[in-house]
Amino acid sequence: MDKNIAENIVYIGCDDPSLDLFEGQYPLTGGVSYNSYVILDEKVAVLDTADGRVSEQWFENLKAALGTRTPDYLIVSHMEPDHARNIGRFLEAYPAAKIVGNAKTFTLFPQYFSEDISERKVLVKEGDELSLGAHTLVFVMAPMVHWPEVMMAYEKKEKILFSADAFGKFGTINFAEDWTDEARRYYCNIVGKYGPSVQTVLKKAAGLDIATICPLHGPVLKENLGYYIGKYDLWSRYEPEEKGVVVAYASIHGNTAQAARILRDQLEARGERTVLLDLARTDVAQAVAEVFRFDRLALACSTYDANLFPCMQDFLSHLKAKAVQNRTVGIVENGSWAPAAGRLMSEMLASMKNMTVVEPLVTVRGAVKEDTVQALGALADALHAAGK
Repeated sequence: MDKNIAENIVYIGCDDPSLDLFEGQYPLTGGVSYNSYVILDEKVAVLDTADGRVSEQWFENLKAALGTRTPDYLIVSHMEPDHARNIGRFLEAYPAAKIVGNAKTFTLFPQYFSEDISERKVLVKEGDELSLGAHTLVFVMAPMVHWPEVMMAYEKKEKILFSADAFGKFGTINFAEDWTDEARRYYCNIVGKYGPSVQTVLKKAAGLDIATICPLHGPVLKENLGYYIGKYDLWSRYEPEEKGVVVAYASIHGNTAQAARILRDQLEARGERTVLLDLARTDVAQAVAEVFRFDRLALACSTYDANLFPCMQDFLSHLKAKAVQNRTVGIVENGSWAPAAGRLMSEMLASMKNMTVVEPLVTVRGAVKEDTVQALGALADALHAAGK
């Protein structure tokens, strides 16, 4: 990656390829990046710091970019520790630098740091500008995308949106994984609950002439920006990207898994695109991302201790927590003597918004029999019709 984002605007972020869990729960195969930037003008502004895991490298990058200069400002767009961990060290290293944030930034600050910044604060609000010389930053408040203090900054000369966590993705800067898949998994699990807040910020961004997006994770985006913004618009409206059916199952002895595979085959025979997920073996964050992607969902679950098999319970809890909505759902339950999974899944779906359950609800009693196959065919018909 070219570290010169534009003339006198330099990338000083760090890759963390060895991180295995983001926020202590989301598995990573390609690590993550912590992005940070410097604007070198009559005044020097640093935009965010980095996680404590990469403190030494970040300070080396900062010093290399500064040369003989010292920063005038530290812009804090987000107080989450993976971006703000080094604020204290920065303030100590550069005692003349001021810290720029909004009211909520400075409410959170003493929860993480003990430094007295009463004489060093620059308080900004929506639409305020900070002139650095040839470059001017305009501040765009983005509360609950995904913390209450989040703000973005738009640089007027180069038309750059410093977008905080928005438009970020998992993976280091040079991680080869496609942007869309890892950005979707990042968005729906980190930001997904806050779709209305994202919609508010997108409306603000529509009034800006944006040539480059600089997020706090993942690559700097300079081309085809309409594609990335379009994805965020869909995701934050909880609208699917593609036609297709996610068939997610939770099976004890394999019979429910067999029913799920038969349903998958029946759907594909009708021309549907499908994704089959064994919830006991699939990362739940990835499973949630697939539901964000496709317009329909089929759930197949064994009854377990008069309840849902745990991985299905966990999956549905995550869907609800991330505010998944506007999907059509088919249900398959299994129970040898007292099947309850269908009712319980229906109740959880009813607590979510605009989740339409189609008939028939298929009940398997133990092993899959011929009448089960016929019922699964009827359910495949219903799901197929719903996608037209």
